[in-house]
Amino acid sequence: MPTIDPLLDLNLSRRTFLSLAATSLAAPLLPAQEQPGVTFKADVKVVNLFANVLTKKGEIINDLSKDDFVLLEDGRPQTIQYFSRETDLPLTLGLLVDTSASQNKVIDAERTACFQFLDQVLRDGKDHVFILQFDTNVLIRQGLTASFGQLNEALAAVNTQSRKELQQVGGSTLLYDAVVFASQDVLKKQQGRKASIVLTDGVDFGSEATVATAIDAAQRADMILYSILFSDAHYYGGFGGAHEGAGVLQQMSRETGGGFFEVSKKLGIDQIFRTIEGELRSQYNLGYVSDKPVRLSEFRKIQLAAKQKDLVVQARDRYWAQR
Repeated sequence: MPTIDPLLDLNLSRRTFLSLAATSLAAPLLPAQEQPGVTFKADVKVVNLFANVLTKKGEIINDLSKDDFVLLEDGRPQTIQYFSRETDLPLTLGLLVDTSASQNKVIDAERTACFQFLDQVLRDGKDHVFILQFDTNVLIRQGLTASFGQLNEALAAVNTQSRKELQQVGGSTLLYDAVVFASQDVLKKQQGRKASIVLTDGVDFGSEATVATAIDAAQRADMILYSILFSDAHYYGGFGGAHEGAGVLQQMSRETGGGFFEVSKKLGIDQIFRTIEGELRSQYNLGYVSDKPVRLSEFRKIQLAAKQKDLVVQARDRYWAQR
């Protein structure tokens, strides 16, 4: 079972940023200011959807209205009844860091980028973050906290397995199990806006879960997953490795509504974190009441598109309709 390390609160200073809208599949939402006449009964289930809109060059578009979108559920048109942009509600975020042997040469850069990212995004007392590392085990370094000091100290303790540990327990990379744990054991219990960022080369070895069950768990928890592929190009000696992992990470991010990024000479990890920060600040929050009552708990497919054909919408592609 994962364990939590107690850490000290150092109360370090940081910059704040405009956070995001909250989300809940089962709770009714208040109408957006753009629609003052919309109200919901207490027992109505609102499907809540977060989305980014990008040009084909990756530029963020943040000035659209609800009338600029087309929304389908299982192929049936739906009416967007709730809509907002760049709302200022709490964010619950997970950092999932691969600490298997393949990450030994990149872990310092990952750690530094995480420090800087949290310094930018975390708002004291409002946003909450947890830190999880995974290799042969899945370990929570820091449970949900709003303290940058605790997160700072937890990140300093994140490290790859030693040679002695590898000799004792062998080398595994429980990527899928880590995503399932973050979804089921941490974020599913939380209300509001939920996302995780996973830093890894995308290679799983030894998980009980599969990529399909990891995606399933994330979607049931309403968790958006951003993935950063950061690999040691020489670790696998040119055989498989990161090339295989890229497809898996792209799939997990695409189906949960997040983004996929790969660290390269042209795109550094600092730049990637700045891009993720920009996307988190620029999401649309859309809500609708399905035209089909929930008589049986099931996954339902969502298709959200912009009417302007040259724009790309980044959003999850299904949700769990709970009876």
